Amino acid sequence: MTSRFTGTFTQQEPIPEAGITAALKVLRHGRLHRYNTLGDEPGETALLEEEVAAFTGAKYALAVASGGYAMGCALRALGIEPGERVLLNGFTLAPVPGAITSVGAEPVFVETTEALTIDLADLARKAATSGARVLLLSHMRGHICDMGALMRLCDQAGVRVIEDCAHTMGARWGGVPSGRHGLIGCYSTQTYKHINSGEGGFLVSDSADVMARAILLSGSYMLYSRHHAAPPPEAFECLKLTTPNISGRMDNLRAAILRPQLADLPAQIVRWNALYRAVEDGLGHTPGLAIIKRDPRESIVGSSFQFRLPRMGPETIQEMVAACLARGVELKWFGAKEPVAFTSRYDSWHYAPKQRLPKTDRVLADLLDMRLPLTFSVKDCVQIAAIIRDELRKLT
Repeated sequence: MTSRFTGTFTQQEPIPEAGITAALKVLRHGRLHRYNTLGDEPGETALLEEEVAAFTGAKYALAVASGGYAMGCALRALGIEPGERVLLNGFTLAPVPGAITSVGAEPVFVETTEALTIDLADLARKAATSGARVLLLSHMRGHICDMGALMRLCDQAGVRVIEDCAHTMGARWGGVPSGRHGLIGCYSTQTYKHINSGEGGFLVSDSADVMARAILLSGSYMLYSRHHAAPPPEAFECLKLTTPNISGRMDNLRAAILRPQLADLPAQIVRWNALYRAVEDGLGHTPGLAIIKRDPRESIVGSSFQFRLPRMGPETIQEMVAACLARGVELKWFGAKEPVAFTSRYDSWHYAPKQRLPKTDRVLADLLDMRLPLTFSVKDCVQIAAIIRDELRKLT
């Protein structure tokens, strides 16, 4: 009898009871706005920012409305102007080139390796020829490149690094938290990320100038002294009258929901990685299937899984995706000509100048992806791997 998986790939765990209790407290007193506090109470947003700074080891942190806002705010804080060119991965998601385009800048895509990370050789070429001052680096689907080599390259080229850590909050490279190699780290708390407030995000940095600009941009209304994970007041003095207000700091309700989740994240990472390893073990040594190799210097958060089918053409991959879906396993294919949900790619974004990335095209042509929500068990992941193996065997 053919088995069918009955779980849901888009169903997250409920908000923890501590988060619900904290949210109800905010709802009952009604002080949702980030600066609506009584007396000397700091407010949930300010407390969350302190906790994010401690979690990442950063001097400063700012909680904002979304991961996309975090990236746009970071670019503005670095003074990126209309018409400038900004480097980014060829393999990324739409909010990344969207953030670049939102400030009037021009995305310059960099090739992708078979490890799903940015191609450092192509990055070196484009850093030398593009005139770009900034790299907006995606750790796409949780894959982190050699950050030591990347930072040496960028430092030598005079390119500042913003890390998009939407898929790597809690991950590390060489023992250093993701987001702490570059000048600025940006994170997302959208529902499908590692902590969930529906939408939301963070910026972290050790630069007083950068974070003062970001706080003013986020709509501080000259109340920057009420931020706890912020630079000292003197860092704002020469900026406060020349930095526009583009309101986007997180509200107290979402911060209240997130604080218990941030505290639980280390334990959740252990659970995610058990799911990831169950799929990895289940698909290992499967003929016709290539698992993405992980560098031992990388400490992952296995909230999604990717693999390639390098011997299959597009029609057969479409058959594979359909066959797995019929058995309850939802795979996303990055090689489709037309974007489907979040699987759009660099040549889907017509607001960016047309570019050709042949190496990235080859990698994405046979790349499949699936979420691993914590509503799954290890037993579920064993079954999912068995279904993928079985359907692949039928097609090869």
